[in-house]
Amino acid sequence: MRSKGFDGMVCSIAGVMAAIGDRWAVLILRDLLCGLSRYEDFRHSSGVTNATLSDRLKHLEANGLVERRRYQQKPERFEYVLTKNGWQIGPAIMVLAQIGDRLDLSGASSPPMKFVNRKTGAEVGWSYIDRSTGEPVSAVDLAIEAGPGADELVHWRVSHAKARRAEAKARRAEAEANRAET
Repeated sequence: MRSKGFDGMVCSIAGVMAAIGDRWAVLILRDLLCGLSRYEDFRHSSGVTNATLSDRLKHLEANGLVERRRYQQKPERFEYVLTKNGWQIGPAIMVLAQIGDRLDLSGASSPPMKFVNRKTGAEVGWSYIDRSTGEPVSAVDLAIEAGPGADELVHWRVSHAKARRAEAKARRAEAEANRAET
C-alpha cells in the first residue's frame, strides 16, 4: 500500500523529504556531494537499477536540487550537478553519515567517509549551537517550539509533547518522593 504524499502538510522536514524523494535519491545526493556527476558513476557507486536511477534523477531535477548539463554532443551525453538548493541538502547528508558512524551502522571498523574543510583539510562535524551564545547544546537539552509559520497541527504537536513531558516529570518527582519516604 502506497502512503499519501506530504501535500498540504506544514512541515519543513516533510517538504525536504518530498523534494528528495526516497533512499535512492539520498544516495545520489551523497554521490553528487562526493563529486560524481555522470549516470554510469551513480550506477557503479550505488548499484541502483537504470529505471530507478533515471526516475530519481528526473525527480531531483524537477524539484530543483539537480541540474542536467550536456557534456558531449555525439553521442549526446549529460552530467548532473547540484543546484544552489541541492547544496543546501549537503549538511543533512553529512549528519546522516556521522550518525551512522556514531552508531556503527556501516559495518566498517571505522567511518567510511570523512568530511573535511576543502581549504584546510580539517575534519568537519555537526552540533547544535546556541545562536545567542555560540555555545554547543546537548541533544537532550534541545526543545522544539512552534515557529512563526506554525499551523494548528504544529501547535498541537508541540503543546501535546510538552504536556506529556510535564506528566512524565511529575511522575518521576512523585516516585522520588515515595522513595524518600521509605
